[in-house]
Formats: sequence, C-alpha cells, structure tokens
Amino acid sequence: MGSVRKASAWLGLVDDNDDERYYDDDYAEGQESGAEAWVTDPRVKVASETAEEKGRRIGTVTPDSFRDARGIGELFRDGVPVIINLTAMEPADAKRVVDFAAGLTFGLRGTIERVATRVFLLTPANTEIVSGEAAGRQTDGFFNQS
Repeated sequence: MGSVRKASAWLGLVDDNDDERYYDDDYAEGQESGAEAWVTDPRVKVASETAEEKGRRIGTVTPDSFRDARGIGELFRDGVPVIINLTAMEPADAKRVVDFAAGLTFGLRGTIERVATRVFLLTPANTEIVSGEAAGRQTDGFFNQS
C-alpha cells in the first residue's frame, strides 16, 4: 500500500482492506452480539459498574452547540454530577447552555458552580462539594499567633 493510500485510509477517506489480515476468525466466533462485544478489557465493565453502584460517577460534557444540552440534562437527571466545558462554543450559545443548566439545577434542587472561565459544575441535591481551601486556611491552629 502506498503512502498516499495509507494516509487516506488513516483519515477514513478510503476503505483499508489490509485490516482483514489482522482479524482472527476464532476470536470473532466466540464474541456475543450486542454492546458487550465492543468491550476489549473486562476491567472496564467492572470499574464502571462499581462506580455506578457507589455513586461515584462524574460526567464531563464539552458541547459544540445548544443541541448538546439534552445530554447534560439526561446525565444530571440520573443524579450524576456534570462538568460543562463551554470554551469551544460561541458566547451566545454558551449563555443559552448556562441558562438551561441553571434552570435544570433549580428544578431538580441541585447547585451550579463556576469552576473556571466558561467551565461549570452541576451537582445534584444529594452531592456535597468538598473544597480544598478549607484545609489550607485554618484559623485556629499553630500558625494563628494573634
């Protein structure tokens, strides 16, 4: 295969037929159909199930347009804290997403907090935010000699 053809195949512009030599027919027969067939590492499924059972999931969303707000709402409605990164959006659309997120958190009794410029954290009602600042600024310790 020529270098131009390889580059085109890597970019997905043409079909790469050389991949067939890497597939093993015995391995493909043992796979079940469905979503589990795509998992290559069994630890991935175990880790996600454990995180879901203990409520230790955090969703991160970097929307391109306001249409991606639905995904934010679905994650938050399921009780998952969501970090929204709006740096890739136009300012007008980013404002619409923030307005949507503010309404979402108000309606579901959660909180919205600005983490950085155009980055927000949505937390459900049963989630506590622990800030690292409290540990560093103790007023009644050894260094408070006034």
